[in-house]
Amino acid sequence: MKISIGCDHIVTDIKNHIVEYLEAKGHEVIDNGTYDHIRTHYPIYGKKTAERVINKEADLGIVICGTGVGITTSVNKIKGIRAALVRDITTAKYSKEELNANIIGIGGRITGIGLMEEIIDTFISTEYKETEENKELIKSIDDMIEDDSYINDEHLFDDLLEKWDRGYYHD
Repeated sequence: MKISIGCDHIVTDIKNHIVEYLEAKGHEVIDNGTYDHIRTHYPIYGKKTAERVINKEADLGIVICGTGVGITTSVNKIKGIRAALVRDITTAKYSKEELNANIIGIGGRITGIGLMEEIIDTFISTEYKETEENKELIKSIDDMIEDDSYINDEHLFDDLLEKWDRGYYHD
């Protein structure tokens, strides 16, 4: 599998470790940087990582910054990206299985290396389970980037709320 990866200057050493880890498992890695510890801005490397996924140069992406919040938020602004901030194995599995996430974000300063490796392995190995409900949910998420007319629309999710009220959703 081809994996696109990027980080900011705070977690370069961790990104380098993950690159080596993935390559040792037989994955091809596109390392988008950063490559040193000189202060930089995570959106630059998040964008580069996401573009490789969008352009189908990579199958999946991994972005890392101190908490994972900034870089994950940044890549989610790119049309076609569904990135999940992941701090545990269950979330890694859910993000791929139900939401068909194509990038995961991880906090390099708050997640241990061993757990990061398990999160990444789970994300890579999990298959998306396409259902009508998942397709509708993903479409409604993706549509928000296509059309900003939903802003200030108090009735945007009325159909989902009606289904909820009718007992359509079951846990």
